Amino acid sequence: MAVNVAVIGLGKMGISHLAIANALEHFKVTAICDTSEIVGGVLQKYTKLPFIADFDKVIAQPGLDAVIVATPTTTHDWMARKAIDRGLHVFCEKPLTMSSAVSRELGAAAEAKGLVTQVGYHNRFIGTFREVKRLLEVGAIGKVSHAQGEAYGPVVLKPAKPTWRGKAGAGGGCLYDYAAHPLNLLNWYFGEPEACSGAMLKSGFSSEVDDEVYAALGFAGGVTGQISVNWSDPSVRKMTTRITIWGSAGRIYADRQEIQVFLTGGAPIPEGYKEGWTVNYITDLTPPVSFYLRGEEYTAQLEAFGDAVAAGKGSEENSFASAAQTDATIEMIRASAESGGSVGNFGATELAPRKGGLLGRLVGR
Repeated sequence: MAVNVAVIGLGKMGISHLAIANALEHFKVTAICDTSEIVGGVLQKYTKLPFIADFDKVIAQPGLDAVIVATPTTTHDWMARKAIDRGLHVFCEKPLTMSSAVSRELGAAAEAKGLVTQVGYHNRFIGTFREVKRLLEVGAIGKVSHAQGEAYGPVVLKPAKPTWRGKAGAGGGCLYDYAAHPLNLLNWYFGEPEACSGAMLKSGFSSEVDDEVYAALGFAGGVTGQISVNWSDPSVRKMTTRITIWGSAGRIYADRQEIQVFLTGGAPIPEGYKEGWTVNYITDLTPPVSFYLRGEEYTAQLEAFGDAVAAGKGSEENSFASAAQTDATIEMIRASAESGGSVGNFGATELAPRKGGLLGRLVGR
């Protein structure tokens, strides 16, 4: 049976989710909701879907099973909380909230009720990044020593009157809107970081928020990491996310198009790979989806959400609990940038830029 779902928020991502959900057999869209009466009215006219401006009235619909929340980040907290209180499954756009403590609380509340929660970190549904996860799990490159997450895009290339994404305190800025994606991949691969040092949030064109994000991270097991993100980069046509990981037996590089793997033979070599370089392309790693819009990953994540709800499996891929790790990582980066020092379980003395410290290991001092 199709899951009865309401789509909350009719901006760029909301329209995308609406189009996909409305095309999938997994869902029956029972209502759309937005603060704009004009947008909602137009969509109601042409889609014949009921438009309800009041969120409380939407979630009070008889027979509603789930909501897709695609509103500004500052609204995620109370919307998700109200939906969970009514026993609704929740798909929410990223980042989950402005507080990792709140995100963990929401995740625990949903889990206690057996509800499915999912956050829109779509990169986890891209075949190349999923293959990175598989190769790490089988130990293909041996003991991991270092990882780098990057994202670049031409989002802010001139001063302009900002939308909520360009306003301080509204969940806007490169860190929340762009860096969250590669950070979430690093969390998927290595968990929540234990430390952060040398973080820099740099503004160029934006007057209130950051346009560039750089930081050094420390994960469990001695894995170090770096994050480099710039949404004011005119050299790329659209958002480009990259992951590079070094290990004792090789190296992995992956982006949206391909995964390049170099193996030394110092660890068991997975089937389909060989010593030296192996390159696999996204076309060979992506299973088909029933409806294509923007990229298979956007449909795949909603298919996974619908499947989990229908199966009553509770939180699955990209749950609130896992998204809270990314919220915590964002907080660590902000704290390091604001203090000009180091934050985390290792303490400032262990993270100082000296031989043996985190930055020391990264720059070879």
